[in-house]
Amino acid sequence: MNKLTYICIFLFLGCFINTYKATAQDITLFQQFNGRFDYTALGNTMNTAENGPGGICTINTSSSASLFLNTDQTIVAAYLYWAGSDDGDFDIELNGIPITAARTFSDALTGNRTFFAAFADVTDIVSSQGNGLYTVSEFDLTSVINPYCPTGTNFGGWAITVIYENPSLPLNQLNVYDGLESVPDALEITLENLNVFDNMGAKIGFIAWEGDRSLSVNESLRINGSIIENFPLNPANNAFNGTNSFTGASDLYNMDIDFYSIQNYIAIGDTTATISLTSGQDFVMINNIITVLNSQLPDATVTIDEIETTCDSRELTIDYTIFNTNSTAALPQNTPIAFYADGVLLTTATTQLTLPIDGNVQQTITLTVPASIANPFDLTIVVDDDGTGAGTVDEINEDNNIAIENITLPTSPEVPQLNTLELCDNTPNLAFDLTSQENLFTNPLLIFQYYETFDNASDMMNPIMNPTAYESNSYPATIYMEVVNSITFCRTIATFDIVLLESSILNQPENLIACTIDATEISIFDLTTNETTISNESNITFTYFETLASDGSFQDEITNPTTFENTTNPQTIYISVENTNGCISTTTFEIRVNDCEIYIPNGLSPNSDGKNDVFNILNLEAHPHHKIHIYNRLGTLIFVGDRNTGRWNGFANRGTPKNNKLPTGTYFYVLYLNDTITTGNTVLLEQTYTGWVYLQNN
Repeated sequence: MNKLTYICIFLFLGCFINTYKATAQDITLFQQFNGRFDYTALGNTMNTAENGPGGICTINTSSSASLFLNTDQTIVAAYLYWAGSDDGDFDIELNGIPITAARTFSDALTGNRTFFAAFADVTDIVSSQGNGLYTVSEFDLTSVINPYCPTGTNFGGWAITVIYENPSLPLNQLNVYDGLESVPDALEITLENLNVFDNMGAKIGFIAWEGDRSLSVNESLRINGSIIENFPLNPANNAFNGTNSFTGASDLYNMDIDFYSIQNYIAIGDTTATISLTSGQDFVMINNIITVLNSQLPDATVTIDEIETTCDSRELTIDYTIFNTNSTAALPQNTPIAFYADGVLLTTATTQLTLPIDGNVQQTITLTVPASIANPFDLTIVVDDDGTGAGTVDEINEDNNIAIENITLPTSPEVPQLNTLELCDNTPNLAFDLTSQENLFTNPLLIFQYYETFDNASDMMNPIMNPTAYESNSYPATIYMEVVNSITFCRTIATFDIVLLESSILNQPENLIACTIDATEISIFDLTTNETTISNESNITFTYFETLASDGSFQDEITNPTTFENTTNPQTIYISVENTNGCISTTTFEIRVNDCEIYIPNGLSPNSDGKNDVFNILNLEAHPHHKIHIYNRLGTLIFVGDRNTGRWNGFANRGTPKNNKLPTGTYFYVLYLNDTITTGNTVLLEQTYTGWVYLQNN
């Protein structure tokens, strides 16, 4: 194939490429080093020859290159880039050590012609192995390369950029940029974050892929509009031609590791540089750019170390550190520092001394946050800010001067209205659960302690040890509750009272008896008859129940206590009495249906023989309010009896002779039943009985 045919084919491919090229990743700043730094680079191609239509379509899976540094050059970083045709092999080996891509890039010309690049930080490997041979292996594109050979876009290669420090170097700013951008036609890349102090010795370096020595139609590399070259290795019209400017190698087929002097193309004070690349045919991908510029500027940064706050105070004591690391000049004394709360200026300060390169100083300031600032808020410290947002010092990086921390001013816990704790004085196992007040709080960070005196609470001494079952020596009593925020340790002391409520004191009610003169054991009872006997307090509520449960509670409420019909005989009635304090007292009585018909004997003989020794009126016990009067034949009252005196036994307890044995004879009685609480047949049961009885007293 003659040269004209070769060029025509590539002109056709160039048009085809230009028609279908896709946009890749922009070149941006990846890392910056400030100090006495420079760099070198090594690498090699995987191609066995330069690609092109009709060229060799084989590719290696490993290749090697050597690193040589002087003894005064100390490695600080080493970055491995590798690239090739197709979608990517991101797991390779460096000197037998497995490497996985930490970042990846991609580009494409058509849907079936894609390209990749990958990055890994190999600083540890290169630092430990130092000078010598470096081999990239297990980089295998053999199964995917064939479709790229007819268009001459089959390639693979790798490069390591090694940043080193040398005390004899000037103070430089070394910027590492990467991404993946490509031509043909034209490509313009703007490099930012530059600080040109002196352009002497300034240089720029590239790692580029897929450049062809044999293609140089309208190919140029410019910086700030001026063409740069490195003749004879990199002529002005063929910058990307398979070379390594560091070693002078010219057999890096379809990849370039080159650097150029740019001291005549940048000016002191520049902060950006524009790189322009044109190519009429050659498809070139830029993966990495490194600039080395003499720069003598500080770089102020700030960190917030500690913030001391006081509960319920808006005063802050701030420990902070100003740094001048990654710099190439001292940071002057009195560099301004501004302090903001939610963007509102609080105060300003200055650096207390000059900070050398890599120096730092810790400073302390106390300031007050105005009440108009919400809580919480963002505290912002800005170094090289005079309080207006303006700086006074030129720096390497003007965008790293800020430290922000969200601040919550600690306040004492808010205490809701606490309840007075009340228990009735008849409560079983009388004890107060003081911790019930904690249910009124919603903040889960609070902890609680309880004290009997304010002094103990203030001093946090002698807390109540059994707050869930507390008994006081006297009532009412005041409890001092300490509420503490477990994060800020701010505390509040609140108080509440514990009170014993009086319950009603009940009198034992009398049993209710219903009378019957037949075999019936069911009757209607008015249970409320006993209420005035049980208690004469006002505004109390009686409730009646039929059953005592195993837990001591009453069950089966009686809803008709004035007309209750007994279900058993006898039957126990359970009563709860609730007073205006809400305290409940309880008692019981029986209801019983008795045979109440009166049987009155007509004689007694108290001779201790166990027969008729007393005037024994049958069923008299069914009439508990009865009274009986005994008279002699002269009408003199000689005995008065009731249920408490017992039955008459022939002795007088009235008149004369009192308490003496009465003579044999006929006596007269009057019996009053007084049935005020006895239910029965009033027709069959008379209330007053009169008659005579014969006393035989031997």
